Amino acid sequence: MRVLVVNAGSSSLKLRVLGATDQLELSQDLRTVHGRPDPAALRRALDAAGAVDAVGHRIVHGGTQFRAPVLVDQSVTARLRALTDLAPLHQPKSLAALEAVSAALPGVPAVACFDTAFHAGLPPEATTYALPPEWRRRWNLRRYGFHGLSHAWAARRAAELTGRSASGFRVVTAHLGAGASLAAVRDGCSVDTTMGFTPLEGLVMATRSGSVDPGLVLWLQEHVGTPPEELAATLEHRSGLLGLAGTADMRDVLIAAGERADDGADSSGPTTTVPPADARLALGVYVHRLRGAVAAMAAALGGLDALVFTGGVGENAPEVRRLVADGLAFLGIAVDPGRNAGAGGTGTATAAIRDAAEPGANDLDIGVRGAPVRVFVVESREDLEIARSVRGILDPGRRSDPPLECEPAA
Repeated sequence: MRVLVVNAGSSSLKLRVLGATDQLELSQDLRTVHGRPDPAALRRALDAAGAVDAVGHRIVHGGTQFRAPVLVDQSVTARLRALTDLAPLHQPKSLAALEAVSAALPGVPAVACFDTAFHAGLPPEATTYALPPEWRRRWNLRRYGFHGLSHAWAARRAAELTGRSASGFRVVTAHLGAGASLAAVRDGCSVDTTMGFTPLEGLVMATRSGSVDPGLVLWLQEHVGTPPEELAATLEHRSGLLGLAGTADMRDVLIAAGERADDGADSSGPTTTVPPADARLALGVYVHRLRGAVAAMAAALGGLDALVFTGGVGENAPEVRRLVADGLAFLGIAVDPGRNAGAGGTGTATAAIRDAAEPGANDLDIGVRGAPVRVFVVESREDLEIARSVRGILDPGRRSDPPLECEPAA
């Protein structure tokens, strides 16, 4: 089954075609306006892709209604549209892409795959905010979690790399990119995560603040008169690394902080203008939050067998991985300096195979041999997780592994 995977971003539409054995047959990114690509450009891309048997769409939010991938019809589309208030920045773009591709490929079945679905089985203690029950019931206020497609893939790959089944396997997956979150995964099921009702909760990110004291927001409203729109824009788009260091790019932060050589510098000076003191503070806050969150996830699991780094920062910033591991030695986490340095970033160990079509070709074990906890760098392959889900819906008889049965959250 050839599957077209569609991933709608903030300003682009990522198209990937995966063959029957998961080989990557086409990869193309199209520019979009309000989530919609130029129809002619989309048509050219689809013509280049050739015939496909199904389309898998990444949808950010499934709410409590969609706990697993689902075949799209008019009813599903309407229900997805009703969830827009839960993800106003992302859901409209996903729906626009769904409509555009479905119109261009009439008759080709489409499957919606949700970033929230992997966390749908979180236990009540992990989903419940300590708020009055009438609030929680009336507005369905709870922790949803995100990046589920990436976490699911990373957890599965970690089990494969250790030669273990999912049963009894305890892994923390760290998806570190522009957005960042952790998941605690046991028996193949998510039991805790750092993002909550929105993707704003949790870790420090590129432009998002992560968790802040709610009283701080109330104080700004009451004493400063900051309007909700400005609060939202600041917490979402002007905070995180950008707010701390003046740049959302972790590479610039690492260079300015003295953790990475400035390979692009020349006689005219360094390539980054980030003040070193600001960069050191930003990196310190980022790593401090990340270490604490990894430890919290390990506590939720009752121990730890593996830690996985994935996402743009997770895969390409060995300095961040080293700093995180250095503070978690008490958990049995240790990275090998040589292998860690060679996994992305300034190293070259993976450069030759970065574009390899074989799934998992870029995944590396960077842990110290014999350490209690295995440490991996796993290439983020949401496209493969989506294709796997599509085949599970449309051709369940050919699944190589049984679907996991995670206990639903109350």
